[in-house]
Amino acid sequence: MTQTDPSTGASTGRVVVVAGGLSHERDVSLRSGRRVADAMRGAGLDVEQLDADSTLLPRLAEDPPSCVVPMLHGETGEDGAIREVLELLDLPYVGARPTACRSAFDKPTAKALVEAAGVHTPPSVCLPHETFRELGAAAVMSALTDRLGLPLMVKPARSGSALGCSVVRSPADLPHAMVDAFAYGALALAERFVVGTEVAVGVVDTGDGPRALSPVSIHPDGGVYDYTARYTAGSTEFQVPATLPQDQAAECARVALLVHETLGLRDVSRSDLIVDDEGTVWFLEANVAPGFTETSTVPLAVQADGLELGALCAELVDVAVRRGPARA
Repeated sequence: MTQTDPSTGASTGRVVVVAGGLSHERDVSLRSGRRVADAMRGAGLDVEQLDADSTLLPRLAEDPPSCVVPMLHGETGEDGAIREVLELLDLPYVGARPTACRSAFDKPTAKALVEAAGVHTPPSVCLPHETFRELGAAAVMSALTDRLGLPLMVKPARSGSALGCSVVRSPADLPHAMVDAFAYGALALAERFVVGTEVAVGVVDTGDGPRALSPVSIHPDGGVYDYTARYTAGSTEFQVPATLPQDQAAECARVALLVHETLGLRDVSRSDLIVDDEGTVWFLEANVAPGFTETSTVPLAVQADGLELGALCAELVDVAVRRGPARA
């Protein structure tokens, strides 16, 4: 089935949603992929969902779709690699190009670029596993806490869904937190823990320039928005619009748009922020493939803004189809 947008005349044929893969976030990716695929089918698109495995490229090459929607989470989905391959195949796709993905997915790089653009981001240190082994873990951790103080947030430098993330409130907690972070990658990021309200802001661009969706404030039962709090229904309270004064909500939207543009993102992104008790907005990280599960913040904001998820995804596909292959 082919859908034609009456406002643009663009023709959208079969759309492929790619989800799954072999990252630690496979389950979340499959859930996101199913929801997006079902929503677009509801909007009248011809949609097929494929796994990111050894059969994917032959199937794409044999029967090229009009557009691909990557819904892969984690390193193999958000580091730009899958988009590099889609460009090799001259296939249009929704989302940021590979270079922008690499900058956004690498948390220290994203923090540096965003800070240079004038956005607050918590002071941090990024260290490889080898540093602790070669210089002595105790000495390195002592220097780290002396410099950044406590509490700290320790996380993998290149991962998502809060996997491997820990709040460190005492020096005795730090070794275990570092081990958890290194379980998901060779680089660990330790940053000063900012106390405040966690806020997620989605950004979408359906052809008229990027616009921020309503900020979503996040209130996990356990106080930390970890993997369980993100994907277990009922374990986190989300409020849309965010429970913030109007000027702080507007600043969150401004920061999310600035992050989107500074990192060179396109179509859709999400910025994770913290608003401290003094009203300062701090940037934590950016997401080039935000989750679309039942507990994800972007769909919550889409609904709160009176939009239909399927129609919005169809618009993003239409933009990608009109844009054409990146290397054309």
